[in-house]
Amino acid sequence: MSGLAGKRLLHVTTVDMSLVLLLGPQLRAFADAGMEVVGVSAPGPFVPQLEAWGIRHEPLRHATRSAAVGHDIMALAELWRLFRRLRPDIVHTHNPKPGIYGRVAARAAGVPGVVNTVHGLYASPEDPRSLRAVVYGLERAASMCSAAELVQNPEDLEVLARLRIPREKLVLLGNGVDLQRFSPDGDGDARVRARRLLGIDANAVVVGTVGRLVWQKGFRELFAAAERLRSTHPDVVFAVVGGADPDKADGIPLSELDAARRHGNIVFTGSRNDMEDVYPGFDVFVLPSHREGFPRSAMEAAASGLPVIATDIRGCRQVVSHGQSGLLVPLKDPVRLATAIERLVDDAELRRRMGTAGRRKAEVEFDDRAVVSKTLEAYERVLTTATSSRRRRIPSRADRPS
Repeated sequence: MSGLAGKRLLHVTTVDMSLVLLLGPQLRAFADAGMEVVGVSAPGPFVPQLEAWGIRHEPLRHATRSAAVGHDIMALAELWRLFRRLRPDIVHTHNPKPGIYGRVAARAAGVPGVVNTVHGLYASPEDPRSLRAVVYGLERAASMCSAAELVQNPEDLEVLARLRIPREKLVLLGNGVDLQRFSPDGDGDARVRARRLLGIDANAVVVGTVGRLVWQKGFRELFAAAERLRSTHPDVVFAVVGGADPDKADGIPLSELDAARRHGNIVFTGSRNDMEDVYPGFDVFVLPSHREGFPRSAMEAAASGLPVIATDIRGCRQVVSHGQSGLLVPLKDPVRLATAIERLVDDAELRRRMGTAGRRKAEVEFDDRAVVSKTLEAYERVLTTATSSRRRRIPSRADRPS
């Protein structure tokens, strides 16, 4: 991608955790392609990791994950000033909130290339009409400021097309993980190490999940399923990897976590950044989320050779092939969730077959190198179009009046 060498690229997210944990491999790949990569987000504990990779960070002081329109307006103005100062060639925003005000600020600042990734529309067809009207209206308006919309999920792409966002702007990006980092445990040694890491007996059957401790991730249903299985399957341990998220309105209170620990055989590990060492300790991966775009944890689990149980919603449907690489269960149905978990817990051979199928699916569909390649192609196309447009707008000397 020689045409991108030396170009300044800004990626805008709400928090620095997203730059590192969700976009880190991509940002490093863009830097390897010769681009000057800058991460923009609220400052936080992940900034040193970005800087260790040689990626500059610019703080977005007014970015917030909570509902705060006043802060969002100030963040828009802050970004406009930043874009005017840094003069990037490309601004790449990531939704939900920075995808709205970031695109507007970039367009207003005259950035040549504005790109947005739709990680998952914040409304789905199952949501109330009022929510869909607001979310879809904002997405439609913000898309007028971008040159390319990279859409992870094919279901979202069709929604955006129905909103009359031009098809030529829409790119089905998909999502991916590092298939070398996340791979099946070949000899069983990783399983033994992971069980020691988690403090779980080697003979237990472990049902693991990864996610922020918010109700939207389906923990109410998971806790109920764990309580149900505790009496019938005392050898089953639930391992929950993820940290508290007090900034979110649906953050799970400590009292609820304590109750879940008492009523179900549950181990809470907190946040971890060594998931490649943790997945081998799981026998089954479960993700009972209420909303997903294209869940990274489920892809990592599948790449690690685990069968995946997930809710039958957008995003999870793209990761799990029902009956082949895992099982899909109805939304907000703890009984059906418990039944699916019980089915896999009781059948080691079925777990093995589904885990093998999940790894094959990951190799074909979840390779993050394909995501990087499609994104770089979009950058090239956007900048080429922007350059051509500028040339058409600037008359040649011969065309200028004397």
